[in-house]
Amino acid sequence: MKGLAAASFVMLLAAPFGAARENVPASSQLVSEHTNSSKTLTFRTPAGWTVEAGSGQPEDTHARGDALILRILRREGELGLDSLHVECMLVRLAGAMDTFPQVDYEYDFVGGAVADRRVLDSAFVVHYDEPIEGHRDWRQRNLTVIGGGESVCVIAYAPVPVWKKSKPARNLLTAIVESIRF
Repeated sequence: MKGLAAASFVMLLAAPFGAARENVPASSQLVSEHTNSSKTLTFRTPAGWTVEAGSGQPEDTHARGDALILRILRREGELGLDSLHVECMLVRLAGAMDTFPQVDYEYDFVGGAVADRRVLDSAFVVHYDEPIEGHRDWRQRNLTVIGGGESVCVIAYAPVPVWKKSKPARNLLTAIVESIRF
């Protein structure tokens, strides 16, 4: 069942992107495997990425490299899917007072189920008052996954110019998100 859930999770995560992607990084490029502090999920990154797994409630894991950022927030127990998704969409690279209040949605609240887990997916652009790592506009993708006794937010960030102009960067970030296994 775990293998089926993992395969189904990958298909659900890839769904908003439509047709098959070209130049998807081979799994051999994602050479480093990481786990969150509670050891309930794993994900893979290329060599050279910085990964920090923190404990607490919520448990917070950060990964960054190649101008991209991944953040995984995990809470014990199964919280409300919609409310947690909205809460996680507010997890930004800077505080609320340092961002433009309106975001530009690419898609919002795309939902589904994978085995015993429910999933919501949204993607949008956040405009920051001051540049973060040299960029004011960042694409943010939020995946909220509830089930198996836990609640997880997967938040992927990419500078808009990198996201728009670099298919390898888009494919890399997508491959990292798709590598998550519960």
